[in-house]
Amino acid sequence: MEDKLVTVAIHSYERAIILKGILESEGIVVYLHNINEIQPMISAGVRVRIKESDLAAALKRIEEVDFGEKSEENVNVEPKQILVPIDFSDYSIRAARFAFNLAKNIDATIVFLHTYYNPYYTGGMPISDAIAFDENSEKTLRMQQQKNKENMDSLIDQLRKDIESGLLSDIPFISKFREGVPEEQILIYSKKHKPYIIMMGTRGKDAKEASLMGSVTAEVIDRSLVPVFAFPENTPFEKFEDIKNIAFITNFDQRDLIAFESMMSLMKNYKFKVCFLHLSTEYNAWNEIQIAGIKEYFSKNYPDIESSYCVIDTENITKDLDEFISDRQIDLLTIISQKRNIFARLFNPSIAHKMIFHSDTPLLVLKG
Repeated sequence: MEDKLVTVAIHSYERAIILKGILESEGIVVYLHNINEIQPMISAGVRVRIKESDLAAALKRIEEVDFGEKSEENVNVEPKQILVPIDFSDYSIRAARFAFNLAKNIDATIVFLHTYYNPYYTGGMPISDAIAFDENSEKTLRMQQQKNKENMDSLIDQLRKDIESGLLSDIPFISKFREGVPEEQILIYSKKHKPYIIMMGTRGKDAKEASLMGSVTAEVIDRSLVPVFAFPENTPFEKFEDIKNIAFITNFDQRDLIAFESMMSLMKNYKFKVCFLHLSTEYNAWNEIQIAGIKEYFSKNYPDIESSYCVIDTENITKDLDEFISDRQIDLLTIISQKRNIFARLFNPSIAHKMIFHSDTPLLVLKG
């Protein structure tokens, strides 16, 4: 039976060629698809495909690849930033409003980042290459860039009106544009500038599965080294003050306490209740002992915050979490996302990833 081909990456032509060379040096046969036959150097969205039997070896090698990304910017930034990726959809605009509310309480600057896809040119090009660009292509690109600018100007005008009317606090903000794949550009910016938090909207559980599989938010959650606040478009509030009940999922790990301190730093100016939740596939008396340890820690360090503790023996995480969220009227689900390799991300999505695709409850994802 013929070995099937699977796509392991989608890059610009320049990067696809680099990755092809790396994999072939390991004895893995690589096929590149979606190349512009006339002008290959300006191809975008090139698919790097391999045989299914080589998948495990290829993914392990890809995880080690560093393209040496550097931002073209070299500017001084505020010590604390909230990064808000913007695609001008309703839910990304709601993320902007959430950001103003949070920025006031943590004394931060807001950065609006819009990434656009350029089908005509991507990546670097040797100076010696003489390429004749199609005039219509250049015109289309200029129109796209102008449209992006108009959309951002419109958003900023609306935000300034809201500030003047008192609906939003007067918080400093800047806007930036990047060309490329959204999740890559968000992560590149985040790695260089280290924002305090990334705030993103999601489609919610009623969106079609096809659109969810390419979720930018899910990819950022899996790979970001800074906290991510993700909320569905059906979230009924736009202010952190409205968050009254928080569920904090714990595995009784020491890193969970560190992540919890990070959450408390973020939410310190708000009044809420916390429920520590442990998900288990079978009953374990040791869980109750560990819960007691968390109770003692919490009562000692946060005596003024009401807390509760729960262990759920579950075989269906998303179903049981949904029921728990509904029964306890949970407004925010906090999850620690451990760093996992690309193989695990593809075949064993994290709880955070699953809930992005399934739940209408906002998520705060912290790195363990």
